[in-house]
Amino acid sequence: MNRILRLLPALGAFFVVAIMLAGCGNSVPGNAVAAVDGSPITKSNFNHWFGIAVSTSQGPAVKKVQYVAPDFVACVAGKRKTAPKPAKGQPQTTDAQFKAQCKQEYEGLRDQVMQFLILERWVDGEASSQGVKLSDKEADTQFQAEKKRSFPKEKDFQAFLKANGMTLGDAQFQVRFNSIYTKLREKAVKGAPKVSDKAVQEFYAKNKARFSTPTTRDLRVVLTKTKSKADAALKELQGGKSWKAVAKTYSIDQASKATGGSLLGIAKGSQEKTFDDAIFAAQKGKLSGPVKTQFGYYVFQVQKTTPAKQQPLKTASAAIKQQLDAQGKQKADDKFNLDLRKKWKAKTNCRDEYVMQQCKNYKPPKTSTAAPGQVPQPQQAPPQPQP
Repeated sequence: MNRILRLLPALGAFFVVAIMLAGCGNSVPGNAVAAVDGSPITKSNFNHWFGIAVSTSQGPAVKKVQYVAPDFVACVAGKRKTAPKPAKGQPQTTDAQFKAQCKQEYEGLRDQVMQFLILERWVDGEASSQGVKLSDKEADTQFQAEKKRSFPKEKDFQAFLKANGMTLGDAQFQVRFNSIYTKLREKAVKGAPKVSDKAVQEFYAKNKARFSTPTTRDLRVVLTKTKSKADAALKELQGGKSWKAVAKTYSIDQASKATGGSLLGIAKGSQEKTFDDAIFAAQKGKLSGPVKTQFGYYVFQVQKTTPAKQQPLKTASAAIKQQLDAQGKQKADDKFNLDLRKKWKAKTNCRDEYVMQQCKNYKPPKTSTAAPGQVPQPQQAPPQPQP
């Protein structure tokens, strides 16, 4: 439930890049922070969800920070009161620095709330234009399933609502938004082109190496630090002593030593070049070595050779088709999201002090937005609705 019943500020990675669109927008009413296709997002609604965002970001055990732009007096006072004592020789944090921190925190939460409220309008508007509907029964069924999955006990759900300043309606609102968005995506994905036999054949022809297995050899080996030790091991093997006994006495390779010197399925190119060349030049069953490598001296014997195999198209077809189908669906999903943004951003106008990337009147900053005395922090990827 936590992944659903929380602020959902973004629909996906397609919102990262700002797309500037020309044209006149709808005016924003005096009691609103934005208007989407003429429908206002009221200041009171924004304030309600901003409070939820503050609670969600800070946790229930923390006294909530009061963000009142542009001076942030209460926020600065709170930070000054709770700031740890600076280390010896380090300066005290100034009010200007606290204010810069408050401003950054406020703007981050403001933008998350604006994203959430604007995107909900986009999704609702797109669902109406496409005739995608979610009945009250469907919405309730989805909500109850999400609630039961995350909060088996009713008291835990009620505690969650209280801690985050949410109502039952808020939780239902978010689940409904997620459900409608999922329906739109599913519809877009269903429209993805079917994978043809020709496409499968072309993919196989271009990627044959991916459907082949190389020649491999099973070995018995003894690795020693010195040539004299390797010569002694080879002599004992030639005299008929078992690989298990010789490996136990001489080998410094713990992995093969524990299996009587056995190394299975060695593919061409997987070993150090000198040893690799010797392995694939050796005759099966013949004692070979010592071979000097960066790890020491090898004495070895090829026990078995498995030839390379090419998986036929008939066998590989199912896996190829599944991969191409997944790629096609992802492409359709990406296109849907990009089209959604392009269409609805052109219909979204925001009040100046609430402008962010989803607004038509957004202008990317030309320089760093970090305030004086503020260290810019990397932004975390916002949570996304789950299919």
